Amino acid sequence: MTTDFTAYIDLASRALGAGVVAANDEWFAEKENLLRAEPPVFAPHTFGPRGQIMDGWETRRRRGPSAAHPHPEPDAHDWAIVRLGVPGIVRGVVIDTAFFTGNHPPRASVEAASVPGTPSVEELLDPAVAWTTIVARTELKGDTAHPFEVAVARRFTHVRLNIFPDGGVARLRVHGEAIPDPAWLDGLTVDLAAQEYGGVAEAASDRYFSSPHNLNAPGRSRVMGEGWETRRRRDDGHDWVRVRLVGRAELLGAEIDIDNYLGNAPGWVALAGSDAGVDPDAWFELLPRTRVQPDTRHRFRFTDAPPVTHVRIEVFPDGGVARLRLPGRLTRTALTALRDRTAR
Repeated sequence: MTTDFTAYIDLASRALGAGVVAANDEWFAEKENLLRAEPPVFAPHTFGPRGQIMDGWETRRRRGPSAAHPHPEPDAHDWAIVRLGVPGIVRGVVIDTAFFTGNHPPRASVEAASVPGTPSVEELLDPAVAWTTIVARTELKGDTAHPFEVAVARRFTHVRLNIFPDGGVARLRVHGEAIPDPAWLDGLTVDLAAQEYGGVAEAASDRYFSSPHNLNAPGRSRVMGEGWETRRRRDDGHDWVRVRLVGRAELLGAEIDIDNYLGNAPGWVALAGSDAGVDPDAWFELLPRTRVQPDTRHRFRFTDAPPVTHVRIEVFPDGGVARLRLPGRLTRTALTALRDRTAR
């Protein structure tokens, strides 16, 4: 499965703080499985008190209202509500029915809502909450990952997966563009490269071994595969990742973490900045080419660095970087623009 929207981060990632806050039924398998980061697995003939153990969310079989009408009504359905790890514009959804065959839902839809703060389940179920359909009711197949592009360019905080009439779904992915709450950024120094604050690893010279999205993922890497690593260069070039910040910012420094990279650490790194509002093609030095040590976290302070909208990390000649952190503050103009995006 290859679609453009899967290049965006998963707003429903548990690492970002997403959670399945409610479901009307989870008789056979728990709702929390929907957001597990690992690919689904299946062990046949493994039974618990409620039947075959499934790696996903599975509801009981629905029935009609009477013996004369034993089948569910056309609109009868089960649902699960997901709190996104960070609010954002949803660009696409993946509904994966891996290993659900004969018990998968034949149809599904997805809705989204924007509810400020930390609403309770009761508040989310209030009829006053406006739910917008972002994936219309559509057919599903068993044991299949279904990608659906989303054309509703609005900021949402929650999504609701509806399955008709019942059945099991292994995983739900909600890819999109993070738009943090401006109140989190107003007057505070935060990591402006971070996914939770709207940073995007939007381009890279190489992603052979692992994704550049790992550079600004939450937390520290646990293993080598949780960073960004390039193939071995056999020419005289070097590798890089370009990170777009959520807005124009004044950076105070940088943290470049080479954690878990030993025989494949870069020899040197450098940082360049760009202010797209002035000249998107002009890059200036933030950190000169600097020697780095394997399996080590490096911190650098900036003095009077010009405002930037983009930062490019360069590794010489190749290798792996676990994390890039860019502490700083948004400019007042950028905060105003972020408030406008949030209000739309």
